[in-house]
Amino acid sequence: MEKLGRRQVIKAGLGLLGAAAASRFSFALGQGSQPIRIGVVLSYSGPFARLGQEITRGMELYLEKVGGQAGGRPIQLLKEDEEADPAVAVRKVRKLVEQDKVDLLAGIILSSSAYAVRDYVHERQIPTVVANAAANDITRARKSPYVFRTSISAWQQHYPMGVWVARNVGKRVFVVALDYAFGKESTAAFKESFLEAGGQVVGEVYSPLGTTDFSAVIARITASRPDAVFGVLSGSDAVIFLRQYAQFGLNRAIPLAVSGEVTDENVLEAIGEAALGAKSCDHWVYTLNNSANREFVQAYRRKYGGVPNHFAVRGYDAMQFIVDAINAVRGDVSNRRRLVEALKTAKIISPRGFVQMDPETNNATQHVYVREVVRMENFFTNRLIADLGTVRDPGK
Repeated sequence: MEKLGRRQVIKAGLGLLGAAAASRFSFALGQGSQPIRIGVVLSYSGPFARLGQEITRGMELYLEKVGGQAGGRPIQLLKEDEEADPAVAVRKVRKLVEQDKVDLLAGIILSSSAYAVRDYVHERQIPTVVANAAANDITRARKSPYVFRTSISAWQQHYPMGVWVARNVGKRVFVVALDYAFGKESTAAFKESFLEAGGQVVGEVYSPLGTTDFSAVIARITASRPDAVFGVLSGSDAVIFLRQYAQFGLNRAIPLAVSGEVTDENVLEAIGEAALGAKSCDHWVYTLNNSANREFVQAYRRKYGGVPNHFAVRGYDAMQFIVDAINAVRGDVSNRRRLVEALKTAKIISPRGFVQMDPETNNATQHVYVREVVRMENFFTNRLIADLGTVRDPGK
C-alpha cells in the first residue's frame, strides 16, 4: 500500500508538472500572437511637427530593419499628437495607458511635457523611453526608475562645447537662446565650461518660442562685436534667425558656434548656403565613418528620399534600445521589473557610435562631436571636425 501510494504521488506530481509546462507553453503561444503595443507621444502639429515626423521616421526605419518584431512578437505603434502642450501630453499618455493598454511609452518632444507626464508614468510603473526632451532634471532631480532617456541631456551636449569654443573660436561670445528649459539649461552648461576656460559672455538674450523677428537681437549682437555667437534655437525659430543673420551680413563677419538644433539638416534644407561654415555641437554627424551610420543614411535616403537628421537618429536609436530590451526579456513585457532592468543595462551600436544606458541616471552615455555646415553634392549637411570624446551626464 505504501509503495502504491508513492507511485500515485509521483504520477500526480508529474501530471501537475506537465500541466504547468503546457500552461506556460500556451501562455507563450498566446503572447507570441499578441502585438507589443508601444504608445508614441510626439508633436505631429504645431512648431515641432517636423521633429515629431522625423523621430517617427527613425522609429519606423529601425522596426523595418528588424522585421517589425521583437522577442518573437509583432510591434504595434500607437501614435498620439503631443501638440507642443504639456497638458495635452498628459491627456494623451493617460489615453494610451488606460484605454489602449500600451505596454510601454516612447517619444516626448518638449522637456515640459516630459516633466508633466513623469509622475503619472512613475506611479503606474510604465516603462517610458524619452527620445528627445533634453532638460537635465528628467534624469536628475526628477528621475524615475521607469523613465529612460536615449537622446541626450542639455548639459551633456553643451558643456564640452564651451571649452572648445574658447580654445578654437574666440573668448568673447554673445548668447542667444529660446526662453524655455532646454534653451536656458543648454546655455548654462555652455557658459560653465566657457567661463572656466577664460571666456567672456558679452551679451545674452532669451527669445520667446515662435519669434518671427530677430532684428533687435541682431542689432545687439552687432553692437557687442563678439568673436562668435552661441545659439540655442530650433525649428522655425532657427530658420528665421539664420535667415536674418545672413540678411544683415553677420554670417560673413561673426562666426556661429551653436547647438546642433540650430544647424539640423531640416533647418539647412530651408536655409541653404546662409549657414555655410557654422559650427555646432551634437551627438550625431552625417559624415561619421562607421558601418551603422552608413547603413542608416542609405536606408533613410532610400525610404524617404531626403537627407537624414539627428531627430531621425534619435527615433531610430530609441526603438533600437526598446527592441533590444524586449529581446532580452524574450517578449515578456508583462514583467516590468525585468524589462526595466534590460533597459537599464542596454548597449547599442548606433549611427552616432557606441551608446550605452547609464544605470545610475537612466541617461544615454555617448560621444559629443563638433560639426561644420558644408555643401555636399546637391545638399547641405554637417561634417565632422572634432570628436569631444565620450560624455556622461553627472546626474546631479
